[in-house]
Amino acid sequence: MAELEHPLKAEIETVRSAILASDKTLTERIKWKAPSFCYAGDDRVTFRLAPKGIFQVILHRGAKVKDTAGFAFEDDSGLVKWAAVDRGIVTLQDAKDVKAKKAALVKLVGRWIQATVA
Repeated sequence: MAELEHPLKAEIETVRSAILASDKTLTERIKWKAPSFCYAGDDRVTFRLAPKGIFQVILHRGAKVKDTAGFAFEDDSGLVKWAAVDRGIVTLQDAKDVKAKKAALVKLVGRWIQATVA
């Protein structure tokens, strides 16, 4: 993160810190040159920092494809665009967007972690 050159670096750091502060059981590592948050060593939420004008928060159930039979998650935030039943993308455009969505995003991440560890 210290070497990151991105126009939304401050906003990325804000969201990163908020996610880490929201759940002490989460750990962080860098994956694909971006923060990735793990529960019990398994990736659950990963930032996507390209293209440079935005950043995205990817909700997933780990690196390996998992059976989606019986898996369901209701997004009551309205923030997620679903790429698959168990892969969602939240796009953050700028500082104003981050400020408007941060609290709902942190809550969403917490709900996602709980839903994917069951």
